[in-house]
Amino acid sequence: MPEPDAEPNLILIIDDSADTIRLLSGMLKDQGQILFATSGEMGIQLAQSRQPALILLDVEMTGMNGYEVCTALKADAATKECAVIIITAHTGMDSEIRALEAGAVDFITKPFNPPVVRARVQTHLRLQQHTAMMRQLANRDGLTGLYNRRCFDESLAQEFERHRRQHSPLALALIDIDHFKAYNDHYGHPQGDVCLQRVATAIDTVARRPGELVARYGGEEFVIILPHSDTHGARKYGERLCEVVRNLQLAHQASETADQVTISVGVASLVPSVESTTLQLIALADQALYQAKAAGRNRAIVSTRP
Repeated sequence: MPEPDAEPNLILIIDDSADTIRLLSGMLKDQGQILFATSGEMGIQLAQSRQPALILLDVEMTGMNGYEVCTALKADAATKECAVIIITAHTGMDSEIRALEAGAVDFITKPFNPPVVRARVQTHLRLQQHTAMMRQLANRDGLTGLYNRRCFDESLAQEFERHRRQHSPLALALIDIDHFKAYNDHYGHPQGDVCLQRVATAIDTVARRPGELVARYGGEEFVIILPHSDTHGARKYGERLCEVVRNLQLAHQASETADQVTISVGVASLVPSVESTTLQLIALADQALYQAKAAGRNRAIVSTRP
């Protein structure tokens, strides 16, 4: 699924000194919500669960030092987008280079200069907000607002590996607007764009569970990733998609299937294994979609192949 964006204005302080945590918290209490951890291991766990926008990380800690923690954070998909400011009592060039090589965006030296600390934190919080906005735009389809094909490909690969580890079924729903070329020819491309937007919004409302991702697959096709869904659950999901689009009651006088806009849905589910691939899951859903069209459209068909 899409990499989680850092939570806006959430600041995590990782330091094994309670005095330092209190001092920094006092300086930054009006900058955002502040969390703290007193060890590197605890800080990593907290960062994974909350994805703070900014982490203030002390270098000199027992156990994992700050450089090791920063390297671990940047290697994890859940935390690599969090900005890290290294805190150190060393002022030499070597310390600065090591902090940057570990993935830090900045460093603050002790003893603290409160105006400098506040200014640097404010700067990186603003940069994180801008970066998060740009990342969201890069992941979205410009017309429908759904996730785009690139984001879908990345998310499916992540979900496939996750379900493989958990030995859990993963389902995919491929959706095609019936006779869309005829719709465009009859009503014109501007109205066709409106149709795409209306259908996209409708199918997006069906995605309620955590991890479900709706994307524009290309043209008049959409795709939905359905975590932890077996064949029975996937079938009901596909039928629900057809229903919500019919309920839009969008006129389609050029359709050979109905007098309103309808969709065909192909659904497939499998438990990922070492031998299986994402391409196989897509192919199964695509084959089911072909069967739905051949059977008269305006329906959902579930792949019966393993």
